[in-house]
Amino acid sequence: MSSSAPLRVIQWATGAVGGRALRSVITRPEFELAGVLVYDRDKVGRDAGELVGLGPVGVACTDDAERMLATEADCVLHMPLPASYFGGDPGTDAETICALLGSGKNVVTTTGFVYPRAYGPGLVDRLEAACARGGTSLHGTGINPGFMSDLLPLALTGLSDRLDHIYVRECSDYRGHPSPHIAADLMGFGREPDDYSTSVRPFRAFQRALFGESVQLVAAALDVPLDEVEETDEYLLATEDFDIAAGEVRKGTICASRWVFTGLARGRPFITVECVYKADGRRVPQWGDLGFTMHVQGRPGMAVTIDDMTQGLAGAAAHAVNSIAAVCAAPPGIRTLLDLPLATGRGAVRLA
Repeated sequence: MSSSAPLRVIQWATGAVGGRALRSVITRPEFELAGVLVYDRDKVGRDAGELVGLGPVGVACTDDAERMLATEADCVLHMPLPASYFGGDPGTDAETICALLGSGKNVVTTTGFVYPRAYGPGLVDRLEAACARGGTSLHGTGINPGFMSDLLPLALTGLSDRLDHIYVRECSDYRGHPSPHIAADLMGFGREPDDYSTSVRPFRAFQRALFGESVQLVAAALDVPLDEVEETDEYLLATEDFDIAAGEVRKGTICASRWVFTGLARGRPFITVECVYKADGRRVPQWGDLGFTMHVQGRPGMAVTIDDMTQGLAGAAAHAVNSIAAVCAAPPGIRTLLDLPLATGRGAVRLA
């Protein structure tokens, strides 16, 4: 363990993922909690440690963004729900991140930004200018995308003599997800079909943008110019009433959705990412089993399967937390997963 001073970290939002990240920051000795920004008024003034089931740590939660901008810190774990989720201006997240970067704080975010170059030079120039002002770095992280659909396939292609097609599939179960806002309002589980088509539109736009970033990142890393990224999505209706942690799913309402993102090169699919979200995997047998699957078609052909991830939210939080040190050590600028050392769980090791 390094004897250097702990990295001062601000936790920005404490929802399902942010709360888990906050707990890690508090319990790991290589970090010092510098501040916590919350969006729920009921959390304002509460001790950050008590908020996540630990003892008091002497840091009170606040909803004052200007106060957090003025707080000295090495890194901000920026983990609110993306502005696109709420139908608001998707540029809001970029504005906040630019302000944080310009104030001298590195940023690790889960709101996208896996590959900002996918949006063209305008956004890239804004982010790079903010990094230059603050002498800071930005890294967008996650599990899928941000790890499963880009980092792991790229690792496999290092064994390829010929590469024809990359296929990645995620099938996730929301049975135990605690947030009605995520499960019902954003994913659309339990909504009528007509309601789903209108209310989930902001989520659809965000999905297209986020996985478009991921597909283009892989293509850029392999030096393959893409013609375009196609997207299709569809849903299933429940055949019976059932309950999940976030509420009730009635017969005839949305119980699953399937998204396919395809990067075309020379008119042919080069990389395909399929995402299936089920309200309850036990009650929705269609569209395959839960877990992650990757196929690299070429020479040699390869397949990797992860049958289960029991705590996906914890994994998303850990991936962001485990990236802090590398982002703080990186030169100023946008840093994708291709620019940083592999984020490992070194600081999370617990030996008996």
